[in-house]
Amino acid sequence: MIFEIFLYILLITTSIVLYRVVKGPSIFDRIVGINAIGTKTIIILVIISYVFQRPSFLDIALLYAILNFIGSVVVSVYLERGGVTE
Repeated sequence: MIFEIFLYILLITTSIVLYRVVKGPSIFDRIVGINAIGTKTIIILVIISYVFQRPSFLDIALLYAILNFIGSVVVSVYLERGGVTE
């Protein structure tokens, strides 16, 4: 019961963040919104791992967190520099 309520709350807040991703005034607001959605996905994976007692989901959540962080940094640096430069 509490698990379902928590997931519904996360889905509602994710939809609010998704609105910011679509209508964001700048590209950096959109990047932060996508990063927030990735963080909420990690939270959902950890909760599912705990509820269903599947420790392999924790590994997946950790990998997704690393990819989410690296992706956000790479896109931000790419947009700040204006392209690929050496």
